[in-house]
Amino acid sequence: MHGNSYKAYTDVATATIPARETEARVLTKAALKLKECQKNWDLENCRTELEEAFKYNQQIWSIFQSELTKPDHPMDRQLRQNLLNLSIFIDKRVYDIRAYPAPEKLTAIININNSLAASLRS
Repeated sequence: MHGNSYKAYTDVATATIPARETEARVLTKAALKLKECQKNWDLENCRTELEEAFKYNQQIWSIFQSELTKPDHPMDRQLRQNLLNLSIFIDKRVYDIRAYPAPEKLTAIININNSLAASLRS
């Protein structure tokens, strides 16, 4: 019985959250996942957690890329191009970290995600 009430609440909450807030939340979640990997870099399961964090982050940015390249997207063309350039940087950084792992390399992705999330909330 309580499970149905909870589901109804989360369905309504999800339906009423503005898209920008949803985007901000997923970017923040991705940043937190990456920050946790950075903090626990030397732990045994770090590489598995890192790959999961990368996958989550790349899913978000792939969606952004798909949306931003639509010809009818309402965002200013220059801003879209800047965000697409950021997405390319993030893709390259992920590949670099996979090839040459170092925890400090995660900082740029974490900062970009957090900065964009903050912009979306303002």
